[in-house]
Formats: sequence, structure tokens, C-alpha cells
Amino acid sequence: MHRYLDELKDFPKKGDMFLLVLCLIVAGFGCVCIASATSADKFGSNFRYIAIQLVSIGLGVVMYALVSSIDLDFLSEHRLAMVIFNCVLLLMLISPLGTDNNTGNRSWIGLGIISVQPAEICKITFIIIMASVMASHQNRISHPVSVIHMCFHLFLLVGLNMAVSSDAGVSLIFVFIFIGMAFAGGVSIWWFVLAIGLIAVAFPVLWQFLGDYQKNRILILFDPTIDPTGINERYHSMMNLKSLTGGGLTGQGLFHGNRTQGGNLFAQHTDYIFSSMGEELGFLGCVVIMIMEMLIIGRCVYVGMHCQDYMRRLVCYGAASALMFQVMINVGMCIGVMPVIGLTLPLISYGGSSVVTIFAMLGLVSGAHARPQSLSHERYVQPYR
Repeated sequence: MHRYLDELKDFPKKGDMFLLVLCLIVAGFGCVCIASATSADKFGSNFRYIAIQLVSIGLGVVMYALVSSIDLDFLSEHRLAMVIFNCVLLLMLISPLGTDNNTGNRSWIGLGIISVQPAEICKITFIIIMASVMASHQNRISHPVSVIHMCFHLFLLVGLNMAVSSDAGVSLIFVFIFIGMAFAGGVSIWWFVLAIGLIAVAFPVLWQFLGDYQKNRILILFDPTIDPTGINERYHSMMNLKSLTGGGLTGQGLFHGNRTQGGNLFAQHTDYIFSSMGEELGFLGCVVIMIMEMLIIGRCVYVGMHCQDYMRRLVCYGAASALMFQVMINVGMCIGVMPVIGLTLPLISYGGSSVVTIFAMLGLVSGAHARPQSLSHERYVQPYR
């Protein structure tokens, strides 16, 4: 505990302040976007949304500092505890506290005036678990035993999350984190080829387990005969795409978007805020948003590249993979090339749970920046992983 307090005290000197400033800039810009997107009459006063987002950013900064000050070796030593924590947290969704929070999936825990999405928290612990497992097998990372051990943790988390919440969107984030970390960790490309082949073979079977609405979300990307008039399955996607492209080069101006201020867009302050800003800030505004997101992702990769320790390097790449997937899917939904799976645009979309967990996840990267090499030799002769 004394060592942790010392690390926390040294956070302003050792922590990745550049990454923190980038996050605050993006989150601040997100508050402006949220203020505009929630100024429509259907939201009533937008003060509540802005206040909640600002409080979440403040809590996020605190979590960033706290997580940044924790030694990753200490977390790695308690890998089993994190696995149990993930399972218990997800199982709480089937308790009376579980709720769908108007999303259609039972993926939230209601705690009075606030709701928490357990899978968002599990992203952080999953990155640490995967980094720890891969570090324990780093000398034979492509051996079948190593790959099976890694896949076990992926299937455990994804399977449990799908069983209790049916939230395919967040489950896919776990898969993408796994792919990014496995690729960066040096797993043989032949394992990826094998995985693609197995997915292709199993897809017809897995397809039968999807609900009709989930199937249609995928099919409308390829089949123009499904709802060609845009009054059913395509309605929200078509409206948001028209909004995204309706701003032209420079947009109609903040607080002046026709559809945004009319409240005609679906989830215009959360999942589809990129479409809302496309209307009000135009193509140039969307480019600025993408550049800011890529700067954060690039910083994660940069810190990872400069870490001498294998596990810390993987943690940075895991965080970058999670953010990259969310950006790719969210923007893809808005332009109509990805199925609608309900993922926010990191630090831009409204959502306290998402903002706090993203700051905490990036705190892992800051911790790797502060301590790029293992410090376990100061406590143990041979650290356990």
C-alpha cells in the first residue's frame, strides 16, 4: 500500500500526461457535441446530459490516475481473482438489478439514479488477463497449449456475456481485443487462417441462433430488397445517413442541424452522434473527430512500442484494439457499411459508464508509460504469472 501511495503521488511526473490531455480535449469536444445533440425539444433541457458527462469525465480522470499508479505485475499476479470478478459481475445481469436500459439487451445493472454496463468494466480486466496469460506463454506463444489457454479466457467471457445479456456488440469488442493482442503478441498467422476457416464452416450453424432483428441488421447491408422504402428496418439507418451527408463540407452549424435540432435522429447523442455532427459540422468536422480518435489510438501504440516488457506492450495494444474497433464500428454504422450493434464513439458519445471505463482503460497505458519495465524483482525473486 505504501508503494502504491508513492506511485499515486508521483503520477503527475510519471504518468502519461500527453495521453491524458488528448483524452480531455476529445472529451471536451464531445461535451460540445452532446450539448448540441440534446438541445432538441424532445430532450427537454440539455443541462442534465452535460452535467452527467462532465461528472463522468471528472471521475474518469480520477480512475485514470488510480489505475495508472497500480503496478501491472501486481494485477497479473491476481489474474484468477479478475476472472472470478468478471464472471460475478456479468452474472449480476440475471439478478433483479439487471435491466435492458431501453437497449433491447439485458446488459445494464441499475443502481438507483445510475446504470452500469458490466461488460465495459470487463474490457479492462480482460486486457490484463490476456496480457498475463500471453506473458506466461511468451516463449512458445504459438504452441497449441498456449493458444487453447488464450482461447479459453475469450470463450468464457464472450459465452457468458452472450448467455446473460445477448449483447453481441460488446462481445465483439472482446473478440477484437483478442485478435489485436494475439497478432501483436506474435501468434502464428496460421492460427488466424485456421480460425477464419472454422468460422466460415460454423457460420451457417451460428446463424440459426440469431434473432430475426439481428439477421436483418446484417442482411440489409447486402440485400437491397429488404425494406427498400426505408420505413422499417432501414428507417433509422437511412435517416442518420441523410443527416451525416446533409452537412456538406462545413455543416449547417452547431445547434442548427435540421434533423438534429428537430429530434428526428435515432440515438443522436449516443450511438449516432457522428451522424449528428456530420450534419452540423460537415465533412471537415467529421475529419477532425476521426483525427482526434486516431491520435489517442496512435499514442497507445506508441507507448506500447517503447515498452521493453512483453506484458506491458500487450496491454497498450489491447487498449488500442478496443478503441479502434469501437471507432470503426460506430462510424461504419453511420455510413451504412456496418450492422447496428450499439457501440458508442469513444469519449464523444454521451454515456457516463463508457467515459469512465475508457479513462480507466487508458490508465493502464499510462501505467505502462510510467513503468515500462517489470518491477517485480523489487518484491520477489521469481514473480508468478
